Amino acid sequence: MHLEYGPLEMDYVYEFINKAIEAGIDEIGILDHTHRFREFMPLYDNLRFIDKQDQWLKGERKFCNGLDEYIDLISKVKSQKLPIMVKFGLEVCYVPECEDFLKGLLDNYCFDFLVGAIHSIDGRLYDMPFSDEILWKVFNPDDIYKRYYELCLQAANSGLFTQLAHPDTIKMFNIYPSYDLASTYRKLAQALRDNDVEAECNTGCHYRYHHNDVGLSSELLKVLKEYGVKIVTASDAHRPADVGRCIREAELLINDID
Repeated sequence: MHLEYGPLEMDYVYEFINKAIEAGIDEIGILDHTHRFREFMPLYDNLRFIDKQDQWLKGERKFCNGLDEYIDLISKVKSQKLPIMVKFGLEVCYVPECEDFLKGLLDNYCFDFLVGAIHSIDGRLYDMPFSDEILWKVFNPDDIYKRYYELCLQAANSGLFTQLAHPDTIKMFNIYPSYDLASTYRKLAQALRDNDVEAECNTGCHYRYHHNDVGLSSELLKVLKEYGVKIVTASDAHRPADVGRCIREAELLINDID
C-alpha cells in the first residue's frame, strides 16, 4: 500500500493500520513510489520527451519529498508499539539503463523490502489514460508484451529487488498478444525463483481498472507455483479505504491453483 495521496505523517500511517486491523490483516507493507522522492528524478528523464508524461511528472506529489523524510517517518513508526506488523519499502520504477544509479542510491538505505516495477516500455507509460495514443495504438501488442517481459526478466535478474510488482498488469486494458505466453511465464518464474524474488499478486488491476482477474492470471499463478516462486498478495491501496481490498479473493485463487 502507498501513502502516495497523503502526507508522510504518523497519523496518516495509522489510518492504514486501522483499516488493516478492521480487515483482519496482521501484517502490512507500506511502500511509496519512487516518483515521490527527489533523489529519483533522474530515473524519469526518459519519459519527458512526451509532453503528457512530462506534465504528469510535474503534477501534485511528484518529487515532493526527500528520502530522509521517509526514513524519519519509518523510524518514528517503528519506535511505536504497534498492534500489527508494519514493514516499509519502496516501489522502484525499473529502467535498465539506470541500474548503476539505482544500486548506488539504494545501497545507502536499509528497507525491509524493495519492489521492482515496470511501468513504462522504453520511455512510454503503458498504464495511463493517455497510454492508448502514445503506445497501444502506435506499436503492435506482440512487441509491447515481448519488451515488457524482457524488462521483467531484467528486473528479476538485476539483484536490486526482493519482489516484482504486478508481473502481468500489462493486461490491464484487456489488450493481449497473438502468441501464447506460457514459455514467457516459465522463463520469468525461473528467474524469480533463482533470484529469490517474490511475485506480487496485486488486486488493484481488478478493482481500479475492472479487469476480470482478481490478481495474477490463473495461467501465470499455475506456473509460479509449479516453479516454487514465493507469492505475496497486495491490495495496492493508495488510500486507507482500499487496504486489504479483494485480498481474501486473491488468497483463495492462489490456494486453489494446483
